[in-house]
Amino acid sequence: MELRISVLRVLVALGMVGLTTGGSIAAERVEEPYLVVLGVAQDGGYPQPGCRGACCRRAWKDPGLRRRVASVAIVDPKSSSRWLVDATPDFPEQLRSLDSITPVAESPGLAGVFLTHGHIGHYTGLMYLGREAMGASGIPVYVMASMKEFLTDSGPWSQLVRLRNIELRPMKENEPVRLNDRISVTPIRVPHRDEYTETVGFLIKGPHRSVLYVPDINQWAKWAVRLEKILAQVDIAYLDGTFYSAGELPGRSLSEVPHPLISETMKRLAPLPASERAKVRFIHFNHTNPALDPQSPASRAIHDGGFHLAAEGEKVGL
Repeated sequence: MELRISVLRVLVALGMVGLTTGGSIAAERVEEPYLVVLGVAQDGGYPQPGCRGACCRRAWKDPGLRRRVASVAIVDPKSSSRWLVDATPDFPEQLRSLDSITPVAESPGLAGVFLTHGHIGHYTGLMYLGREAMGASGIPVYVMASMKEFLTDSGPWSQLVRLRNIELRPMKENEPVRLNDRISVTPIRVPHRDEYTETVGFLIKGPHRSVLYVPDINQWAKWAVRLEKILAQVDIAYLDGTFYSAGELPGRSLSEVPHPLISETMKRLAPLPASERAKVRFIHFNHTNPALDPQSPASRAIHDGGFHLAAEGEKVGL
């Protein structure tokens, strides 16, 4: 399914991008950098492999309902540069979608890849850069210290490093990585299940706006950063929306896969002004999350609360 542009109309209402009547970015903004959403689902995608429940049945039958694993891209039209945030199992389709949005002459046409952590939905797409697939050369991959060690010492990922398909570039917590004179990306540590690597979110800053991207975190209360404080410092925040409520995994404890519930996040942020709540776009939906259905009571409650759901193809001007 080609990425949809129509959701930009929501962003226009918030004053984040301009639209022409045809639904594209207005000409006067065409050289401005932007962020585009390439996927919104949890690591297993939607529908999830092996799921025969009602939550996935409709998506198995209707490909138009399927959703790719959570990822965003940063695009600078002025320099024709593109960066991925996380390399997901849906890398081939997401790269193809990115090519349709902002085509470049070379392949894969990536100025870099930023990795949040070492869970399967966030780095395994790197395999497509290897010699069994694209045979890429020297793609910069920005990593924290443990992620660098994991990719360097663990096969088959170490082969990507050894054959120089990828070039690991270390990041440090709270230190901005300058992509060019207009865009920076700053890693921010977050508490999560760090079996193999640390976990970070990213603060993405352009010449006019900033975006917070935190698809995975255990609980907001365990974060050294106060959510309300950092929300006040950005224009848009893509936040962990893995589960809507606690009853989504019958027979399993959410302590095994801790994430803040959307219902809890909304309750926490409810006292904030409408303008602050409108910054929030939930992302990283588990296949059980009823918010995947735009007609569900959960989706209505999110919108009625003044919050939003991330949509594949939406663009945020930077």
